[in-house]
Amino acid sequence: MTLSARGLDETEHQLTRKGREMTVRVHEFHAGRDSGTLLVFGEIADGCLVRIHSRCLYGDALASDDCDCGPELDLAMDQIQNEGAGVLLYLEQEGRGAGLTAKARGLRASELTGDDTFTSYAQLGLPADSRDYGPGVTQLVQLGLTRIRLLTNNPEKAEAVRAAGIHVVVLPLATRARSARARSYLDAKRQHRKHWFAADAGPWAPTLASPESTLVMPVLPDDSGWSEPAEEPRKRRRLR
Repeated sequence: MTLSARGLDETEHQLTRKGREMTVRVHEFHAGRDSGTLLVFGEIADGCLVRIHSRCLYGDALASDDCDCGPELDLAMDQIQNEGAGVLLYLEQEGRGAGLTAKARGLRASELTGDDTFTSYAQLGLPADSRDYGPGVTQLVQLGLTRIRLLTNNPEKAEAVRAAGIHVVVLPLATRARSARARSYLDAKRQHRKHWFAADAGPWAPTLASPESTLVMPVLPDDSGWSEPAEEPRKRRRLR
């Protein structure tokens, strides 16, 4: 472990989550909007579970039903807690790196036009996704990890880890859309950014070309969760 073991050990404390305690150590790193916090749970080793998570105030803190961010983080932490060890990289990359204000503008534009937020970002002159996972992945390298199981649906996160020389087994997270907006956003991420989803057989179902990566698809739980009610198609309005 090349990341200061002493610095990590000085932050070690107990965290109670869902009625169970686990040991956590933390390290903050600074890289502009790609800054974040490294949280090490339990005693990690090569092959441990890792979640790289970009901040989503609405989903993570306000429990919004309009995206899968909160459920993915919760499911990832459940798996880390069940194993007794793992790493969470929590990155300050709100709004796919654009920030909360830009994200809000994109959401408003989508409501006015009916377009997804990737299209709305383009109309507003914003990049579809400006996140750089390099600074976060560097923390994994400094922990001395050479193999990880990555809890993600995002192929760009897997590629960033692989590019750093770490062997990746990708474990996509199977969550259910909890609203019509959430389902539309999942479809948009699949179409525009090639995200993986359980039982994904769509035309953009992705693959991993790199021999340094392995993809293990999960199975969705039997409960169907939210289902969309029948509704009138929304009229598109001109974006002003």
